[in-house]
Amino acid sequence: MKMQNVSKVMLVAVVAAALTGCGNMSTRDKSTIGGAAIGGVAGAVLTGGSGWGTVGGAAVGGVIGNQVGK
Repeated sequence: MKMQNVSKVMLVAVVAAALTGCGNMSTRDKSTIGGAAIGGVAGAVLTGGSGWGTVGGAAVGGVIGNQVGK
């Protein structure tokens, strides 16, 4: 993995960790954020660090997490 890709993955992970630390979030909110974080990382890895792949993965992951957290 290129260093730029690692940086993107780490950024997504740090943001996800910061947001999931909020104790007053509902289970659905936490699932949405977790799904977006996992989807963003997966999108980045699968597309070789493409910005579109990362954003697309985060969007799809967020929708899936939202539905799972119902």
